[in-house]
Amino acid sequence: MNRRSLSSELAVSAIGYGAMGLSEFYGETNDANALRVLNKLIELGVNFIDTADLYGRGHNERLIGHFLSGLSKSARAELRIATKCGIVRSPDESYARTINNSPDYIRRCCHDSLQRLGTECIDLFYLHRVSHETPIEESMECLAGLIKEGKIKHAGLCEVSAATLRRAHAVCPLTALQTEYSLWTRDIEHDILPVVKELGIGLVPYSPLGRGFLTGRYLHNTDFADGDFRKNNERFQQENIDHNTALLRAVQPLAEKYQCTQGQIALAWLLAQYQRTVPIPGTRHIDYLIENVRAADISLSGEDVERLNAIQPHSLVRGERYSREGMKGINT
Repeated sequence: MNRRSLSSELAVSAIGYGAMGLSEFYGETNDANALRVLNKLIELGVNFIDTADLYGRGHNERLIGHFLSGLSKSARAELRIATKCGIVRSPDESYARTINNSPDYIRRCCHDSLQRLGTECIDLFYLHRVSHETPIEESMECLAGLIKEGKIKHAGLCEVSAATLRRAHAVCPLTALQTEYSLWTRDIEHDILPVVKELGIGLVPYSPLGRGFLTGRYLHNTDFADGDFRKNNERFQQENIDHNTALLRAVQPLAEKYQCTQGQIALAWLLAQYQRTVPIPGTRHIDYLIENVRAADISLSGEDVERLNAIQPHSLVRGERYSREGMKGINT
């Protein structure tokens, strides 16, 4: 697996791994299977794992901590773990959440994440969402303090505006911005991506396969089990799926040209956008994991990148990416 530099001090595998689905949001989970997938990452050369305290209400971090504890010292030394804080979930089982970026809360979350992961230092620690109640400068000063104390190595933000990115970076240099970015979610391209490139910040696209849609495997709402986030997501309602397949038809000729899958084209396109881009597709299936990793070996021609760049998702894609509750903390 080739390496990419999110910053001058943090190099990771060109394709990372988003672990969220190992704990919830996509139907039933199985820890034994999850550990098999995580162990396969090492064999494939993936060394960048993304989690958060939100996922499974701490379960995801504990699962990864258990995985890390079983590795040899040399294997553990190769891995880079990113986690996040800032979203406070309702104590009941509802989807309701609030955003907290106060320094006291950040410190408490960092301590708890270190305990669950079973590590002395977190490689990359993000604010999962930003709160208007706490000035971003105060939050970044807290992250800078955690770096000085050796509790985290690098700081990042998720889903923030270009203006917030500049303000934050001026206080504590950011290693990465994590945001939703794919062939069907390209909101960052006009204002945010140029600032990311200008400041030399790494870009970590989550849901780089459009929550699986860009693989072409999910063409029916009935494909999703009860408990799968997508079953009630607006983009995956059947009338919108039927409309959104126009995007798949636009990608298919390139999949045939490069003798690969549509999902691999989607990942290869992301890698071609910026040299510090590291997508983090997630899956619970080893076959799909292998497929995702092999996308790093596909080099699209400049002409084909431009062909994909010319796709207009606003006309081809119908449906909001989150519910109103899910959009809390998206910093526009």
